Amino acid sequence: MAAHANPVDWFEIPVENMARAKAFYGGVLGVEVTEMEMGPHQMGWFPMEMGAPGAAGTLVRGEGYRPSRDGTLVYLHVASIDDTLAAIESHGGTPLLPRTSIGQYGFVAQFVDSEGNRIALHESTCDA
Repeated sequence: MAAHANPVDWFEIPVENMARAKAFYGGVLGVEVTEMEMGPHQMGWFPMEMGAPGAAGTLVRGEGYRPSRDGTLVYLHVASIDDTLAAIESHGGTPLLPRTSIGQYGFVAQFVDSEGNRIALHESTCDA
């Protein structure tokens, strides 16, 4: 089996209220979050394309999943951090770190989502 160039390929964001989280992320990212039950967990799937670059992920509500500002930080790729931070505020999120340069790698920002999770944004300067 060949090694992945980027070894992370899945993430799960804990939520307390799936409807609220779906509305938040759907509105902020401009995507449809598809809800489904998987065993004891309620999940909200972000759009994904198998074999495409980048990690896929889901919102998850259930035992063992607790929203937090501490712990692992997920970065979501966006075309414009400024536009996304405006959407975050209009959908009830709270910006934490404004658009900040990371040199040749682009820009980052952080926010608290509708569920209390600390999430980050990445805007690349070299999208192809």
